[in-house]
Amino acid sequence: MRVVFLHGLGQTARDWQPVVKCMSQSDVDCPELFSLTAGDFTYSSILSGLENLYEQETEPFILCGLSLGGVLAIDYAIRHKNKVSSLVLFGTQYKVPTLLIDFQNLIFRIMPRNSFNSMGLSKSNTIKLAHSMRSLDFGDRLCEIACPVTIICGEKDKANMNASKQLNVLLPQSKLYIIPGAGHEINKFAPEAISSIINSI
Repeated sequence: MRVVFLHGLGQTARDWQPVVKCMSQSDVDCPELFSLTAGDFTYSSILSGLENLYEQETEPFILCGLSLGGVLAIDYAIRHKNKVSSLVLFGTQYKVPTLLIDFQNLIFRIMPRNSFNSMGLSKSNTIKLAHSMRSLDFGDRLCEIACPVTIICGEKDKANMNASKQLNVLLPQSKLYIIPGAGHEINKFAPEAISSIINSI
């Protein structure tokens, strides 16, 4: 079965490679999300690009997402129930906190432009994308997710711990794993631990 990994804001597809190397599945896909936008770096444009990318898929796949990728994974699983066999969410918010986005954008604005060189997006496009996510809230639609859900959060990922625990309550078909010592970019901190969990799905 295919496994699809969606990276977070500030990451690229390459950041999944430590996890991919530990996977037992050979059919693994890690799309570069920011190349799907046709130059419009907004959440809705990335989602449309993702939908187009897997439009021809006939077999359900395991969909995994970190942060931004996790939000996209939730949205995609709601919209395309027949395509997702299992959902794996890493440090994911189901209701994007406006204050957190605004604070994050404030930090982005004072960061030097060259700090964004490894993020796959320019400074202005990073701010634009983050701003386009301010109103996202899937709380009322989580009940539409029919597939099994695995929720994974790093022990040190304080910003997303509460949301992970709330998701576990709101999705009765979910399992929650807290990874000791790991932070938000869990694909970098604990690739062996999370690949082991995915391999067992």
